[in-house]
Amino acid sequence: MAVLVLVLFSCLALSLPLLSYPKTYTSLTKGSSLSTQDALISSPHPTFKAGFFSVGGNAYCFSIWYTDAYDGTYTTVWMANRDQPVNGKHTKFFLQDSGNLLLTDAGQLAVWKSNTRSNSSLRLELQENGNLVLSTFEGENLWQSFDFPTDTLLPVQLFTRDTILVSSRSKTNHSSGFYKLYFDGDGILRLRYEGPEITSVYWPNTWITIGSAGRTASNSSKIAVLDSSGYFQSSDLFQFNTSDCGVGPQRRMVLDVDGDLRVYSLDKQSQSWQVTWQHSSEPCRIHGICGSNSLCINDPEIGRRCTCLPGYKMKNQTDWTYGCEPDFQLSCNDENASGFLQLLHVEFYGFDLAYLPNISFEACKSECLKYCECKGVQYKFNLDFGYYDCYAKTILFNGYRSLNFPDPMFIRLPKVELATVENPNQDFNLQCASVVIPLDRTYKRKKQNWMRSYLWSTLGVGSFEIICALAYLFKTRKRSNSRMESYLQVATGFRKYSYAELKKASRNFIEEIGRGGGGVVYGGVLSDNRVAAIKYLKEAMQGEAEFLAEISTMGRLNHMNLIEMWGYCAEGKHRLLVYEYMENGTLAKNLYSNKLDWRKRYEIALGTARGLAYLHEECLEWVLHCDVKPHNILLDTNYQPKVADFGLSKLLTRSGINTSSFSRIRGTRGYMAPEWIFNLPITSKVDVYSYGIVLLELITGRNPSGGNINDDSNSVEPRRLVSWAKEKMQEADGRESPTPIMEIVDPAMNGDFDIEGMKILVKVALKCTEEDIDARPAMRQAGTGKGSDLSRQEQE
Repeated sequence: MAVLVLVLFSCLALSLPLLSYPKTYTSLTKGSSLSTQDALISSPHPTFKAGFFSVGGNAYCFSIWYTDAYDGTYTTVWMANRDQPVNGKHTKFFLQDSGNLLLTDAGQLAVWKSNTRSNSSLRLELQENGNLVLSTFEGENLWQSFDFPTDTLLPVQLFTRDTILVSSRSKTNHSSGFYKLYFDGDGILRLRYEGPEITSVYWPNTWITIGSAGRTASNSSKIAVLDSSGYFQSSDLFQFNTSDCGVGPQRRMVLDVDGDLRVYSLDKQSQSWQVTWQHSSEPCRIHGICGSNSLCINDPEIGRRCTCLPGYKMKNQTDWTYGCEPDFQLSCNDENASGFLQLLHVEFYGFDLAYLPNISFEACKSECLKYCECKGVQYKFNLDFGYYDCYAKTILFNGYRSLNFPDPMFIRLPKVELATVENPNQDFNLQCASVVIPLDRTYKRKKQNWMRSYLWSTLGVGSFEIICALAYLFKTRKRSNSRMESYLQVATGFRKYSYAELKKASRNFIEEIGRGGGGVVYGGVLSDNRVAAIKYLKEAMQGEAEFLAEISTMGRLNHMNLIEMWGYCAEGKHRLLVYEYMENGTLAKNLYSNKLDWRKRYEIALGTARGLAYLHEECLEWVLHCDVKPHNILLDTNYQPKVADFGLSKLLTRSGINTSSFSRIRGTRGYMAPEWIFNLPITSKVDVYSYGIVLLELITGRNPSGGNINDDSNSVEPRRLVSWAKEKMQEADGRESPTPIMEIVDPAMNGDFDIEGMKILVKVALKCTEEDIDARPAMRQAGTGKGSDLSRQEQE
C-alpha cells in the first residue's frame, strides 16, 4: 500500500509542470526568455505583471497589466507589439547575450526589439510603479517602457517631446487608433485626430489663441507629468487636479478610444476604475467621432450617438469611423438641379471652401452652387459686427447637433432628393458581430526529412533565379513605369495625358510663360479647348522627386486661393503637370508693371493668406509650402491670387510629427526664414515669415532678394527691408504726419491708398517677419481668422 501511495505521489509531482500555472520571475538575466504559457515577470508587491497578454484567438501582445482584475477584466498599461500580435505557440521574449530585448513570433519572425547592446551583466525588472526597466547590475538604465508609452501614462511617468500617446482602435482591439496626444512644434500639448482620410487638431480649440486657452509657447522644454497625488502639470502651463487629489489611490491617464483624455482612479471598495478627470465634457466636440457626412448628437440619457445626414448612408455598418456616403448623384454642370435642406441647430467645424462676410442668404447659396465641391453652407450671425457670415463647406466633417447652435446649416442635395426626404434625423445602429480574425502566418515544422527539404530548396532557389533573370531582361522597366503611373492615377484622380498630347497642345513647347528651379512652364490649348499651363519638369532625379511631391500634395488640396491642377504626364523620362491658366501671370511680373492699385494689392494679401492658412490648418494633410514668393502667387483675370508651385513643399504625414526632418534647405534667397539658416526646427512659421516678406515687397515695391535697401531720396545707409520698415513705422506711430507711411509705400501707387489700411498691412507684415518663431502669428491669425487685422480691415 505504501508503495502504491509513493507511486501515485510521484506521478502527481511529474504532472505539475504541465498544469497552466505560469512561473513568476522577479527579473530576467542574459540568455533568459519568456513564452506565452509558462512565465511572467512580477513587480515586488506585486501590483503589476509583464508577459504575454491575450488579445484574441491565439493572438498575444507582450504587455504590462495590473495584477488584479478590475471591472471584470485585466487592465493593460503598455504593449510592445500592439499592431502586430504574435502566435500562441513557439513565441519567445528574449534577453539576448548581446543585451538586446527581442520578441519573436514562433521562433522565426522578429516582431519587436529594444535595439540595446551591452557587454555588462544585465537584468530586466518590473518596478512597482509599472515601469519595465533593463539595467546593468551597477544601476545604469539602458531601456525602459516609460519612454515608449502606448495609450496610458502612469504616475511619475514623464511625457516628453519624444513620446506620444495613441488611443486603441476599440475597447476590444488594442491596435493603434485615430487619436494622439503629443507636444507640437510650438511646445503646446495637443490632441489630434488622424483618421483614414482627414487629420485635424481638436484640443486646445483652434479658433482661440494659445493665451486664451491658458497655455504658453515660451517654454521649449516640452515635458509633462502626472504625480502620485493626482496633480498634472505641463511645460505649456496646462495643469489640473483629479477630483480625488491626494496620495493613495492607483491612477492612470488614458487616451481613450473615443479621443477623450481621462484620468482613472481605482476604487478599492467597488474594485472598479472611476473617472476623476477628463479633458472634455462634450463628446461631440471631439473630431472624427462619427466620420464624414454625419452628425454627432449628445443624448443626456444614452450618451453620444451618430446619425447620417439626409440623403446619405453609412459606409460601414459596423464602424462609424468611416462615416456616411451620398446616396445620390449631384450634377455639377447645372446649378438649377441642386437645392438646400435646412438642418436646425447644426454646425460643421472646418474645411471652408470660402468665407464670405456680410452677405445675404441667397448670395451665399449662389456662391456655393458655383463650385461642384461645395457640399453646403453654414449661415451664421456675427455677434461682433451684427450681420451674417457665409461659410461654404467643401467637406461635411465634425458635424454636431446642439441647442447651443442658434444658426442653421444648409446641406446641398439634388432637388429630386429634397422632395423625398422624410426623416432628416435618421439613426443607424452598429451591426456588431463576434468576428475572429486568425493570424495570417505559416510556420515550418521542426521535424522533416532533411534530404527532401534540401532538394525542394535547391529547386525553389533555382526557379526563383531564372524567373528573376527573365523579369530583369524583359519586364522590369515596363512594369516599373506602369506601376508608378497607375499609382499616380489612382492616388490623385487627375486626367493622365500622354506626352504626345501635351506636345501637340503646347505646339512643341514653344510658348514659354514661366521658369523656375523645378522646370519650365509653357502655354497650351488642350483637346477640349481649355487654355492650360503645362509645367515641364527637369529630367534629373530632383525633378522627379518634385513631381511626386507636387502630385501627392495637390491631390489633397481644394481651395479658391490655390491653383487648380487638371492632370499630369508620367511617360518614360517625361514628367509634366497641367494647371489652369492664369491670365495675369505671376505677382512678380505684375509688381513692377503699375497695374496693381491699393485695392488689388490688399485683395492679393488677403487671398494669399487664406490659401496658406488652408494649407496649414484645414486641408486633409498639414502642408508646408516652403517657397512662398511672388513668383509662386498667380493672378487670375480679376487679379485674385492663387498660391502655386508645391514642388518644394513638405507634406507632414500621419506617421510622425517631426517638423525638422528636411534633408536640405528649401526656398528662395530673400524670402527664407532664419530657421533654415540656423538649423532650427521647421514649422509652418517658415511660410508665415516668407508671407511677411512678400507683403513688404507688395507694399514697398522693393525686391528683398538683394538683402539691402538704399533709399536715395532720404540719403540713408543701406538697410535690410524689415529693419527699414520697422523704423519707418516707429516714426509713423510717433507723429500724426503720414510722411513715414508715404515713404514706405510703393511710389507707383501715387499716394492713392488708405492710410489706416496700409498701417495694418505693414504691421501684419512686421509681425510675420519676427526673428523669434513664437512671436510670429499663425497664418489664420495673421490674415484670415475671426478678428484678425486683415479680415477686420476688409469688413470696414
